[in-house]
Amino acid sequence: MEDLSLHILDIAENSINAQAKRIEIKIKENKEKDLLSLEIVDNGKGMDQKTIERALDPFFTTKKIRRFGLGLSLLAEAAKLANGSFSIESKPTKGTKIRATFQSSHIDTKPLGDMAQTLVTLIMGHPEVDILFSHKINHSQYYLDTKEIKAQLNGLSINSPEVIGLIKKNIKEGLYNLRRRK
Repeated sequence: MEDLSLHILDIAENSINAQAKRIEIKIKENKEKDLLSLEIVDNGKGMDQKTIERALDPFFTTKKIRRFGLGLSLLAEAAKLANGSFSIESKPTKGTKIRATFQSSHIDTKPLGDMAQTLVTLIMGHPEVDILFSHKINHSQYYLDTKEIKAQLNGLSINSPEVIGLIKKNIKEGLYNLRRRK
């Protein structure tokens, strides 16, 4: 995967396949500590300890349509190459938390990528899932919660073209302004 947004999309899709109804995606950049962290938390069916131990094996997957599962192992390797760390916390019926950190300035740290497109893809494809997204740079933050958006739509679907267009514009502007404030 070329950028971190594609890793995030892959993990969020895994969360949805695990029957998550709410996914939190948190990105934090701490310029002073030279640290970038990603955290994806879901309320899906979770994993037992045996599954967690096998989750980083690229030849292990719980999906029936493939014989391999590269997503988590590729993200773990990307974090390791960038002087970072990777962890999985999960409990059956409680959900899963994936966390990856990267040294921001490290030459092997992948670019963040197009988070607006990643979020829009998730919202369009899975309107029944609530997505909470936050991106924090030092002390400034951009925040989006589809549950809050849905509450204001008066019956209009969140994945309708007009709503998706507004959401994408909001994300792009919010992240652009966040970068300018850093």
